[in-house]
Amino acid sequence: MVHIKTIHQLHKLAELKEPKHPLFSIHRIEELNLDSESFPEKMTYDFFTVGLKKNLNGYIKYGRTNYDFQEGALGFTAPFQLMEFSSDLIQNANGWILFFHKELLNSTKFEKSIDEYGFFEYAVNEGLHLSKDEEKSIEDIFQNIEKEYQLPIDKYSKQVVLSNLELLFTYSDRYYARQFIVRNEVNSSIFSNFKAELKSAFTDNSKLPTVEQLAEKLNLSANYLSDFLKTTTGNSTIEHIHTYIIEKAQKELILSDKSISEIAFELGFEYPHYFSRLFKKKTGFTPTEYRLESK
Repeated sequence: MVHIKTIHQLHKLAELKEPKHPLFSIHRIEELNLDSESFPEKMTYDFFTVGLKKNLNGYIKYGRTNYDFQEGALGFTAPFQLMEFSSDLIQNANGWILFFHKELLNSTKFEKSIDEYGFFEYAVNEGLHLSKDEEKSIEDIFQNIEKEYQLPIDKYSKQVVLSNLELLFTYSDRYYARQFIVRNEVNSSIFSNFKAELKSAFTDNSKLPTVEQLAEKLNLSANYLSDFLKTTTGNSTIEHIHTYIIEKAQKELILSDKSISEIAFELGFEYPHYFSRLFKKKTGFTPTEYRLESK
């Protein structure tokens, strides 16, 4: 595995020309050469990527998931994610790939807000599937960035690129929201499987389940699961976990004589006062008050 620290190093490994900008570069996928003996099949890197990929021959893998990009899809990666490519990946493929360092965002509104775009932490099988109209809008943005990339650097270069990145991220948020809603068969399966895993987690485990654990059970990234649930149900993963806890606690408080501490421990809380605090926050009552009110 190779860790790529700079875009200059990436260009050298891929046998590309010297980058025209130290902090970002953009390429047509069909112009890349991944057959170079120096180009690694497994890598991590210090920068973000955004790729519009169509008709890829092979697979891309990170984590434990392979993804077949026969359909056009927009994918995102954040720094330090492990990437693996099959050697025949881009034969007859087309699309765009953009690389940019976080330093490109220094002293801009994106410097902190980039971490709020959850899709940079999605798994590779959670790519954004685009309609033809959506694909055209995204391609226009890549073309605008590529046009700027080819121009000499001046005081406007950074702002032009950032303006196009903002539009790209805004469209991506919109299109993911659409994808969460309209892919009914897939989405209903995700939600029903999530509810089953949530129930199982409290049945089989003596500890509170985490968002990451539930997402892993569903072969999803934690960010994708939370964004999906927030868009389709109005509540994030952690909010669903808390709702499930409160519903189970309410039943126990009404139907059993167990102490507050016993209920808290059975629900996976190491310290009962954390349970009481969450219960009060969600219901407006302490567990004791709720039990007395329900008698």
